Amino acid sequence: MRAPLRHHACTKFPQEILATVTAELQKGQRLTLSRDTDVISIPFGKTVTLESGAEVEVMQARGTSISLAHAGRLYLLEGDQRDAVGLPAIPRPTLPADADDAALEAFVWEQLRTCYDPEIPVDIVELGLVYGCRINTLLTGERMVNIRMTLTAPGCGMGDVIAADARHKILGAPQLSKVHVEIVFDPPWSREMMSEEARLELGMF
Repeated sequence: MRAPLRHHACTKFPQEILATVTAELQKGQRLTLSRDTDVISIPFGKTVTLESGAEVEVMQARGTSISLAHAGRLYLLEGDQRDAVGLPAIPRPTLPADADDAALEAFVWEQLRTCYDPEIPVDIVELGLVYGCRINTLLTGERMVNIRMTLTAPGCGMGDVIAADARHKILGAPQLSKVHVEIVFDPPWSREMMSEEARLELGMF
């Protein structure tokens, strides 16, 4: 029988890296792509390519990613693609080759803390959206991670893009071959699941 999903203490992403995202960009700032660039479509979570020379507008810069608007549509630019808008790229973090399951689980939580609902300026862990994660070893010897999370409401359309963002970041660890994100609504999310820090940020006291 598989062990139940369990919550793991989170490791914060280095603050000096996170600070560079918000310090260098402002909402409404216009930028031009210097090369063909892979981005994640919002809210569909599909990877598409914007052509070199495309003009984009910054909508939100949180974690290591940037939400952009182009031609009436929204996209997520990952940290390792930031050089396309003239900013230093943030390589996807990785782990030593001998990392065990505990180190991998801590790594997963660390990456989830850099994932945001594009409409909310608080990461999904602080929002209380992530119910748990588990590392499984497949018959092939490969390891995969199962993430169980929810959304702020059943009608929220951002599940696919949040899952795509999480997969992109977590698969920076070569020890993990697959990421499965399960969206559940039992138990339903409530404001009580938010951290004190998140409630303070959103003015929900």
